[in-house]
Amino acid sequence: MNRDELLDELTQDILAYVMHGSFSDRHVVSEIAPDALDERFHDYERLVRLHFILRPAVVDFVESLPEQLRRIKTQTQNTSRRTRGSVDGRINWGKTLQARHSRNPDDRSLFVCEHRTESYDIDENLVLKRLLSIIYTTLDEAEPYLRRDYEWITDRWRESTDLIERMRELFERNVHVRRIRSPASYEPTPRMLQRAADSRSELYRTAARLLGDYERSIDGDEAAIRSLLETTAITPDDETLFELYVLFRYVSAIEELSDDRFEMRTIESATQEVARLSQDGTEVVLYHNSSGRDRGLKFLSDIFEKDREDLSRTELIQRESRRVANTYFLDDEFSDATGRPDVIVLEISADDRREYLITEVKNSTRPETIRGGIKETLEYLAFLQQDERFVYDDPAFGTGWNGVLVVQDLEDTETASLDEQRSIRILQASELEERLSTVVERVL
Repeated sequence: MNRDELLDELTQDILAYVMHGSFSDRHVVSEIAPDALDERFHDYERLVRLHFILRPAVVDFVESLPEQLRRIKTQTQNTSRRTRGSVDGRINWGKTLQARHSRNPDDRSLFVCEHRTESYDIDENLVLKRLLSIIYTTLDEAEPYLRRDYEWITDRWRESTDLIERMRELFERNVHVRRIRSPASYEPTPRMLQRAADSRSELYRTAARLLGDYERSIDGDEAAIRSLLETTAITPDDETLFELYVLFRYVSAIEELSDDRFEMRTIESATQEVARLSQDGTEVVLYHNSSGRDRGLKFLSDIFEKDREDLSRTELIQRESRRVANTYFLDDEFSDATGRPDVIVLEISADDRREYLITEVKNSTRPETIRGGIKETLEYLAFLQQDERFVYDDPAFGTGWNGVLVVQDLEDTETASLDEQRSIRILQASELEERLSTVVERVL
């Protein structure tokens, strides 16, 4: 399964689950966002905005603004005002005589004067103001990252060191921009966008196009989501895409085996689960990239409980290396990192029975990588602990259906069927749709 196929599938998954509110957008965003970004950007809209300002077309637009704003459009409005005893503006004698006649024909101090004013609050300018506001706000939030030497930062933001300041100065102090009122929450309307798109001015046509692209991304347009995943420097790598694809295949497989949909839960600081299903006394919990600590789960070898004389030299090195790391890193988050494998964990609770399905994902066809994945999956099963007790003791790997290794498609390679495999099940990418539900059903 190549990158294009993964993007197609993941785009459909995000549309089906995330954009319809049945799966946490926060979890997906936290996976596809660069590690350097803080948790503020683990929010779909913020990440969309960051992608947006990194687009070359947006940088072009910002660079051209000082010149373009000199040709901003205004609308001339005529207003009439009655005055008494003084003239303020051009006298409209027709309206003045009508006003005197209707009030007091002998009152020669009454005048109706007309004023011509320029209004900036035309449809095209409201489209422009909304776009500038999005760019300004996002630059303000992302400025610390834009000024650092991250690979995913557009070079032109770094090279044009004054571009951020220029944009800030323009939005805050430019006389034309300041005179445009802030759009209401429902503005710009589709009619306003269309008027800007049809304008003879390139400034407004570009603003309408860029703002339309942004709004389609926020609204979950299929093409916009695909663009979000593939067209800027901060797009996720193939390994992340593949792992998310596998995660959504689990969601799909569980739904196929149940009458009800998953109850998708928003990620909170107090829980590590990404999805939950409760049905007929059976509870299914899905974890991703965590050990499920809040459920008493962890993956630790028994070498930490053995006496020193019972350890082999290899086991002694493993235990001592972890103790050295725990001593060196004073932050608990770093010292305890060995207990959080990057796997997908499915926990099934029914009556007094608890069952687990541990999945390791390797975006590779290399035999060496697959052999390493097999070893890691077996270790996860052998060292899986629930409330300080090993889950699988005899045999140490469960029934043979409790561990899954997902790999890329092995072209022209003969492999064993599911029933012929032992200890764990190995699935290729193209087999997930058809066969993952079989594995899940055996565990359920």
